[in-house]
Order: sequence, then structure tokens, then C-alpha cells
Amino acid sequence: MYPYRFSNVMIGYLNLGTLLASIPIIGAGLWLAKSSTTTCSSILQTPLLVIGFVVLLISLAGFVGACFHVAWALWLYLFAIMLLIAFLLGITAFGFAVTAGGGGTQIPGRPYREYHITDYSSWLQHHMQNMKYWRPALACVVGSKACAKIENWTPMDYLQHDLTPIQSGCCKPPTACQYSGGMPVGAQDEDCYRWNNAPDILCYQCNSCKAGVMEQIRQDWHKISVLNVIVLVALICICSCGCCAFRNARRSLSEYPYGGAMVPW
Repeated sequence: MYPYRFSNVMIGYLNLGTLLASIPIIGAGLWLAKSSTTTCSSILQTPLLVIGFVVLLISLAGFVGACFHVAWALWLYLFAIMLLIAFLLGITAFGFAVTAGGGGTQIPGRPYREYHITDYSSWLQHHMQNMKYWRPALACVVGSKACAKIENWTPMDYLQHDLTPIQSGCCKPPTACQYSGGMPVGAQDEDCYRWNNAPDILCYQCNSCKAGVMEQIRQDWHKISVLNVIVLVALICICSCGCCAFRNARRSLSEYPYGGAMVPW
């Protein structure tokens, strides 16, 4: 019957839209997975990959329901889309909440910023203070060789070139530190005492290093959040169109059960 065929055609297009929506989510997760070896911001990549593959599976299930006229599968498809919207909305809001703050402090006369652990959310601070999470993050920082790229810099280079958050926090002492004969002088930030010129020590145990990793997470997540919002809007539109198509099809079937208008006698 025409209304039912129309419903299937509409669901087919909706599934195509859902399938296309899964591509940027999976791509964003893979980008984070690939870039985590240099940015060390892999905390949020797993949820993105899970959401992307769930969207992909839901769209494939919707295709099966539409092609084989499985009505309950199509209703299940819409219900799954609603749950997915709620989950994606939740993780996007959570990502914004835990990456709030930060941004660093511009150092006068220097092109780079320095970062402080207290500027970030308590959840992110606790996450970085926990050795279960900080140990692999630190291994990533060391393995990225970010510090090796600036180990031959002169004082003039620090006045002329910018630094990544990880380089700023992990590869040098805070700019305010004062040293005499290689030793910190007077009462200063604790990171000034943690700094060591040895390539395998540097400022890897400094709070500024943890802050640099958190800033990298914040920057990467804000880039991903723009994509999340776009996908959310697309999924909401898809879900709305799907509900309207089902409602109209069922109304048409109840009013015109034989596929055409009733002829008055």
C-alpha cells in the first residue's frame, strides 16, 4: 500500500542520514586515537568510537527493518535513536563540564602560555592526580618526544617561538622560577624544585606538566564538541522526521485501509 511504501522510503532516507552521521563520529574518535600519541588526550576517544559504531549498527538495523517490512524493528530503530540522542547529549555536556576553565596565562614578553592545574575542573584534576591515569599519560608525553624538539633551543628561541601546552608544562620550568648555580633560590613554586635538566626528568613530575596535558585535552575536546553538536542536530531531525512518517502512515492506513479515498454512496 502506498502509505506503507512511503514510510519505508522515508525510513530508507533516514537510515542513510544516520549512516552518514556515524562517519564523522567514528572519524573523530579515530583522529583522537591517532593524535593521542602526540597530544596525549585519549580520555574521550573511546566514548566517541563507541557512539559512532552504535550509530552505524542502528542505521544498518533500520535498513533491515525497512527492506523486510519488519515494523517492530523500525520502532526499535527510532527508540534506539532517541536513546542515542540522550547519550550523545549527555557526553557532550559532560565533556564541556569537565573541560571548563583552563586556557592558560599569557607570559609577558613571551609568545607562549603557561598552565596551572587549579584552573581546571575538579574531575579532571582528580583524573590526572590518580596514578592509574597519569602513568600512561606521562608515558605518552615522554614517547611523543615533544621535549626533544626544543632541547637545543636558546633563550632567544623562547622569546620568539610558541610552545604546545605539553612543551610549556613538561619541557621547561615555570618562567617565574629563579635559579643560582642550577639551584632554585628562595621560596618559589614547587615545580621550580621538581625541575631537572636531565632529559629523562625535566619537569615530567611537575603540576605544570599535568596542566599541560589537561589543556591539550580541553583543546581537542572543544574541537570535537562542534562536530558533536552538528551530529546531535542531525539525529534530532532524523528522529523527528521518522516519528512523523510513522504517524502519517498509520493515520493513512486507518482512514484509507484499501489505499484510496472512500467513495460516498
